[in-house]
Amino acid sequence: MTTTPVETQAENGLSGSGGRPGIALTVIAACQLMVVLDATIVNIALPHIQDALSFSTTDLSWVLSAYTLAFGGLLLLGGRAGDILGRRRVFMAGILLFTLASLLGGFAQEPWQLLAARALQGVGGAIASPTSLALITTTFPEGPERNRAFGVFSAVSAGGGAIGLLAGGMLTEWLDWRWVLFVNVPIGLLIAFLAPRYIKESERHPGRFDIAGAATSTLGMTALVYGFIRASEKGWKDSLTIGSFVAAALLLVAFALVESRAKEPITPLRMFADRNRSGTYVIMLSLAAAMFGMFFFIVLWVQGVLGYSPIASGLAFLPVTVAIVTGAGLSQRFLPTVGPKPFMVTGSTITGLGLLWLTFIDADSGYAGGVLGPMVLFGFGMGLNFVTLTLTAVSGVSQREAGAASGLLNATQQVGGSLGLSILVTVFGTASRTEGEKQVADFLATATPQQRADFLRTKELPAPWGHEVLTSGIASAFTAGVAMVAVALLTAVLVIRVRRSDLEALSGKAEAAGPVA
Repeated sequence: MTTTPVETQAENGLSGSGGRPGIALTVIAACQLMVVLDATIVNIALPHIQDALSFSTTDLSWVLSAYTLAFGGLLLLGGRAGDILGRRRVFMAGILLFTLASLLGGFAQEPWQLLAARALQGVGGAIASPTSLALITTTFPEGPERNRAFGVFSAVSAGGGAIGLLAGGMLTEWLDWRWVLFVNVPIGLLIAFLAPRYIKESERHPGRFDIAGAATSTLGMTALVYGFIRASEKGWKDSLTIGSFVAAALLLVAFALVESRAKEPITPLRMFADRNRSGTYVIMLSLAAAMFGMFFFIVLWVQGVLGYSPIASGLAFLPVTVAIVTGAGLSQRFLPTVGPKPFMVTGSTITGLGLLWLTFIDADSGYAGGVLGPMVLFGFGMGLNFVTLTLTAVSGVSQREAGAASGLLNATQQVGGSLGLSILVTVFGTASRTEGEKQVADFLATATPQQRADFLRTKELPAPWGHEVLTSGIASAFTAGVAMVAVALLTAVLVIRVRRSDLEALSGKAEAAGPVA
């Protein structure tokens, strides 16, 4: 469900794949599958990770955010590294780092160890992912062969999310949650072994690394996310909460100053001069914020309230994947005829209605009557937006800058998802505390002496009361998610002004931006 930047200027590097293009494409696609799969494979294991390492529900969100913040914050720098140092070399470095991080995460015994490993995975993914797509342009000649390679890459990207949900369920239930991380190790080692044998190195292009820009943006967003999550547990007056927001503001201002003065900025600020492009970034950030939260909380709900097994949880999300693919297919087919704005408005509206429906969830809801319909509606709306936003983001830019424009959209999706999840977790934590106090009072008023003793010992309410607390917090979080989607809808209505004449160039920009998933 991501888009990946690719260098779009004329390729002067080596082409061909040593006579084995099939193996080369398999290696490249396997890397993308591993990176995309890792964004969802961990989701299904979250309740088991929470129990094993004693995460609180709010801190549990860092298992996702540590990965996406590092991945999104360093994605553009990873693409630049491939151009300057050689794409195959950087590709292999990213894969090996990702593999090492997966191994360390699988052996984690403390929460901080897992979070550090997840952040390191994000760094590895940010190095390997943009380079893997760029390698297609140096490995396959322009024309039908490259188009087929892009098609395979796109299919892997689209299917990676669904595969991750099912694989995560099977590994967690049949083996252990640690295997959702260990599974990357043999795959990564095999990719690293095959890459130098079947993929040729690209020519290096002179350039500079914008380390300061990457560091200030990533650290600034991390501080912002930490501030929200800290506020959900300690309150808004907590000194660390306030300090985190102050640090975030200073770092993000520093990022803007660095980018405005850098000769080769990692995020060219001129990309925001066009209202349509800026609008697409706002829409993607808002929708990703809601999407990450929806997946996070529904996983906790179907396993914690409905008692679903990990495999059943993975299967429960398949209709969402089908809905996303269906919506994306429709938008891709009719975009040249209808134009992007109707898809953005309709897609955001449908997504918002799906989330609004989810706010009515309660502890007595079932899967079919409580979450299936809303999730399908949500997924279909998101699908209508994915292709549309990507092509609009590269509309009106030169071929040379199309990769930067689409790459920034992807970075916005990852970082926006982390930020949105932290905000929803803050809402969840506040609502859960309020509901928890009420449920504790009701429980103690009717509990037997033994039940009271058990509660004082464990500090956990029995299932009926505990389910009410969890569900109340989730419903409140979804309400905040509706507000986020409303921002996307208003932006689509008031900001986006793509003309029909602009659509003629969209199909040509699609390949420049890379495949959409």
